[in-house]
Amino acid sequence: MIKIVVAGFLGRMGSTVVNMVKEHENFELVGLYDPFAEISEMDNVPVFTKKEDVLSVSPDVWIDFTMPKVAYENTAFALKNHISPVVGTTGFSDSEVEELIEESEKLKVGGLIAPNFAIGAILMMQFAQKAAEYFPDVEIIELHHDEKLDAPSGTAIKTAEMIQKVRKSKKQGNLNEKETIPGARGADFDGMRIHSVRLPGLVAHQQVQFGSAGEGLTIRHDSYDRSSFMTGVAIGVQKVISLQKLVYGLENLL
Repeated sequence: MIKIVVAGFLGRMGSTVVNMVKEHENFELVGLYDPFAEISEMDNVPVFTKKEDVLSVSPDVWIDFTMPKVAYENTAFALKNHISPVVGTTGFSDSEVEELIEESEKLKVGGLIAPNFAIGAILMMQFAQKAAEYFPDVEIIELHHDEKLDAPSGTAIKTAEMIQKVRKSKKQGNLNEKETIPGARGADFDGMRIHSVRLPGLVAHQQVQFGSAGEGLTIRHDSYDRSSFMTGVAIGVQKVISLQKLVYGLENLL
């Protein structure tokens, strides 16, 4: 059995993760963590408000769906204490990811930071990277619920990074174009544009739009329910305990 602690269990993603862990035959939920929790246990599972107290239940894996400003600290804590982190919180800077990977290599502790845990989203990113070899003109439109804190989404940034590896750097659109309203053309990533939509009712959606002479190609993924991420989270939990370092992106474990 893999012993698991879930951080951010009171959130919508966190609560979905808790249910998945409880239902998985090879997982054991040994603790829940939230520094602002007002309960000491939930369904006979201890609730911790101090990270140090989590060590008392000797978890193998720390699943984190919290907030960007605390996820880095949580991940560093898990690595330091030889607990394998599986992190779905987005908003890490490139330098933070690099620092965590370097630390994990020193400690020989496996872990995963994934912008998206939906298998379909991973395929969408891989298909987009392949398409970019032939369609270098591309824009990314990502759509999420209105309580998401970071923009662009981690998935959109990861997609752009993957496309960048196969696409010759170029600035798209008319060189003389002007934004009559600042931000109208979206964020500029190596010349391609990323647009963020935030509306109630959405969960997680992304469209990668390619254009070429006389044709277009659209690759889109939709998560209609947070249960779509649970297969990927479970795969991450099962894989990280045998790794010797932290990896960025679920595709590295598939």
